[in-house]
Amino acid sequence: MAKRALISVSDKTGVVDFAKNLVSLGFEIISTGGTSKVLSQAGIDVINVSDVTAFPECLDGRVKTLHPKIHAGILAMRSNPEHMKQLKELDVTPIDVVAINLYPFKQTILKDGTTFEEAIENIDIGGPTMIRAAAKNYQDVAVIVDPKDYDVVIDALRKDSLTLETKKYLAFKVFEHTASYDALIADYLGKKTGQERLRDSLTLTFEKVQDMRYGENPHQKAAFYKEIGKFEGSIAAARQLHGKELSYNNIADADAAISIVKEFDEPAVVAIKHANPCGVATGEDIYTAYIRAYNADPVSIFGGIVAANREIDARTAEKISEIFLEIVIAPSYTKEALDILTRKKNIRILQLEGISVKNTPDMLELKKITGGLLVQEYNTALLGGELRFVTEKKPTEKDIRDLLFAWKVCKYTKSNGIVLAKDFATTGIGPGQTNRITALELAINYAGENAAGSVMASDAFFPFSDCVQAAAKAGITAIIQPGGSIRDEDSIKLCNEKGIAMVFTGMRHFKH
Repeated sequence: MAKRALISVSDKTGVVDFAKNLVSLGFEIISTGGTSKVLSQAGIDVINVSDVTAFPECLDGRVKTLHPKIHAGILAMRSNPEHMKQLKELDVTPIDVVAINLYPFKQTILKDGTTFEEAIENIDIGGPTMIRAAAKNYQDVAVIVDPKDYDVVIDALRKDSLTLETKKYLAFKVFEHTASYDALIADYLGKKTGQERLRDSLTLTFEKVQDMRYGENPHQKAAFYKEIGKFEGSIAAARQLHGKELSYNNIADADAAISIVKEFDEPAVVAIKHANPCGVATGEDIYTAYIRAYNADPVSIFGGIVAANREIDARTAEKISEIFLEIVIAPSYTKEALDILTRKKNIRILQLEGISVKNTPDMLELKKITGGLLVQEYNTALLGGELRFVTEKKPTEKDIRDLLFAWKVCKYTKSNGIVLAKDFATTGIGPGQTNRITALELAINYAGENAAGSVMASDAFFPFSDCVQAAAKAGITAIIQPGGSIRDEDSIKLCNEKGIAMVFTGMRHFKH
């Protein structure tokens, strides 16, 4: 029997050369629609699928390859005499190579203005059926879904060395491809029909951006994957303008910096070290914001990451270049600023035009644990309602603005977290401690003399008054915290004695 290859691809990359090479190796080519036209125009003899099936393409092309003469040719096991006998009786020619990539569903839904009907029309039916059939019969059929594998198959066929292991690898790529394809369709339909995001069965698909040199530690392998969709305000959408490749920890820290800076509409700068903020400030311009964020903790910012929500100008770039930073992230840079920053060989410069695009709750947060996965909606809230002023002393309007500033930073500080702030800049941050008093002492220590006159934010409730006692001793004037503890009265009573204003938010922001 003649060797046959079935070729039907949406992505025409390399398909003409692939088909020509198959013909030179003695293959007949059968094809459909657009692919058949492209191959014919290139001078390649093509047998139309309709000539094989003796049945015309119908229903606007929805049905063309779903036919026994195609699927029997793919699924027949060559080592099974009964299968081969049936092929002969049914006048079916085996198909030895299947090269198919699917309707561009992803590209369709990512286009602006795509209708639901257009998306549905770009769900492939015949393609997945054929490649799954070919993958199931991998020992007899070479199936290709990735144009990068064309040369692999051609080289092996020329050497008569298309091994079982290679065919298994190609079959694996099929099911990886269809799993991702189906997961994307399910996710799209789930969103369009208003289904619960935290469904009984959660299947997600991501695309690799790059392999990492290593993970959290040098002995761990790692890679960076991105969600499929338009996440213009995410680290996955950033464009690197300068510097060496980002590391695993760089990306994690950059994500934290971007998330915090999104909280502010005014010019803001966030400095991150080990996923925690170490200096955050706003200002009338980005230069002022940077200086104030730097002054908040000049020691910790060294070797950290800085994110700004406004263009970096030359004056700001000059200041940034005075210290060692791993990464600078901003929506844009002036030419002069880039000239200054790129003089530093080891700094990574990232441009993220959508850095101020707010996150939404449906951007799920995932945390892998041993044997499972924790999933939650993204934390986009700030307050649980109106602020409650629970002490005799009420905060001033300026106090309230500072308290809300500190509360935004505290939201992104690892628990137990304490943030001190004054004049819309952090003065001290105590992250990730096992108890609040230790975190507060750490924050006060960093703040030094600046602790006096600062306000304080805590992500945890105050069931005991020890934090109020320490805050009063340091000269802190107002406290913002979730409230709601059965022992709130102890803290409120001590605040009244010390002349400290306390505000309840009605919402906690634990972060682990």
